[in-house]
Amino acid sequence: MAEYRLEMRGVSKSFPGVKALDGINLKVRPGTVHALMGENGAGKSTLMKCLFGIYHMDEGEIYLDGKKENVGDPDEALHKGLAMVHQELQPIPERTVGENMYTGRYPVKKFGPLKIIDHKKMFEETEKWLNDVKMPFNPKAKLGTMSIAQMQSVEIAKAVSMQARVVILDEPTSSLTDNEVQALFRIIRDLKGRGVSLIYISHKMAEIREIADDITIMRDGTYVGSWAMNDITDDEIVKQMVGRELTNIYPPKNDAHVGEVLLDVRGFSSIHERSFQDCSFTLRRGEILGFGGLVGAQRTELMEAIFGMRHISKGEVYIEGKKVNIRRPQDAIRGGIGMITEDRRGTGILGCLSIADNVSISSLSQYLELGVKLNKRKIEQLVKENVAKLSIKTPSSRTLIQSLSGGNQQKVLISRWLANNPDILIMDEPTRGIDVGAKYEIYQIMIDLAKQGKGIIMISSEMPELIGMSNRILVMCNGKITGEVSGDEATQERIMSFATQF
Repeated sequence: MAEYRLEMRGVSKSFPGVKALDGINLKVRPGTVHALMGENGAGKSTLMKCLFGIYHMDEGEIYLDGKKENVGDPDEALHKGLAMVHQELQPIPERTVGENMYTGRYPVKKFGPLKIIDHKKMFEETEKWLNDVKMPFNPKAKLGTMSIAQMQSVEIAKAVSMQARVVILDEPTSSLTDNEVQALFRIIRDLKGRGVSLIYISHKMAEIREIADDITIMRDGTYVGSWAMNDITDDEIVKQMVGRELTNIYPPKNDAHVGEVLLDVRGFSSIHERSFQDCSFTLRRGEILGFGGLVGAQRTELMEAIFGMRHISKGEVYIEGKKVNIRRPQDAIRGGIGMITEDRRGTGILGCLSIADNVSISSLSQYLELGVKLNKRKIEQLVKENVAKLSIKTPSSRTLIQSLSGGNQQKVLISRWLANNPDILIMDEPTRGIDVGAKYEIYQIMIDLAKQGKGIIMISSEMPELIGMSNRILVMCNGKITGEVSGDEATQERIMSFATQF
């Protein structure tokens, strides 16, 4: 057996205007979990896409079990024993769980020269693999009816079902509950026992410390180094990632400048009985109001209803004491509300458009001349100012947003709403899949907005983030607001007690 299950040697990759990878090396031992860490834009996902055949390397070599391999496309990667769970899910929502798991490799029955999909076998196999990862969903359910966390679990089950030699997990727990994370870790340990190698990309230090055997760190598309996990501290990992020491995780709060009530939500109830019911709360100027709870608590659904994306059976919204009728997102935007959604790729960015288009899309009416012609010079100036203000790493404002890292995409979405200047900004999982350095930059933006008198609602599944950033925290469980905790008195135990009041 070769010393390394996988070796990537001297991998380089360039895109127009930027060198994404510059001579990267990666060595993964059999039956181990190898953490791959670095800030957003460091090139981690790009490196994995080169391994999986999504991108073609400009330079470099790939070895599997000591044998040099050429991986031309994802289908070839699968046949060579590579499987990948992507950070940004790309489901086929109108197809079943089983069809999504077996896309491109459906089991078939032969009737003479004809071949048809063997749905019975496909659903039986899907059920088996879902049970194997302890996620017993209905294999015949449409994937589009499931939450992001459940879709993520299906992707993980799909990777496990391929019985691959190397499994790439790109931010696999970004939308999973603590129980689901532990179920995933049980699966990972089982795969390790079978000799499978796993490459684990995550920004969550506690996860890396718990599950990884080795770690490789990248910075700005270059190779920094590799270590055994026992030989490197958390502080050293952060220092190697960002090239500097971070002394504070969260900026100082804006407690002294919280003002009058800005938003008053009364008796909000969904048309669906199993969704949010009878939810009331207030948001003050200068306040960061955290919303905690487990996956499925209906926090996102409540915020989408306030923003006009979902229908309600009853409820009222008051902004600065004045009742407003919000039936669609345009009404919310006119009322001074902005929303950064949880699903960055699905309902946030417009992937086929440029950074400039994505920044300006919600405020184009401000740049019309004579009501018909866009002032492109003013739009370009707007984008230039926001790119500089938020430190967005991009060669040009005309760069397609889909080519940016997750952290830079998130900054573009924040820029979109800054351009529209809302008084109320709803941020659903604003730092999901973002590295420690970029997180701090986004936290600072939130604090600065609060100091300007904006009101911010932040949904987060990371309790340290809720506690570190919120002036006040509301907790939801099963569609109801079950508790309120002030930021100074918040503990993980108190939040969890409210989040589990079934």
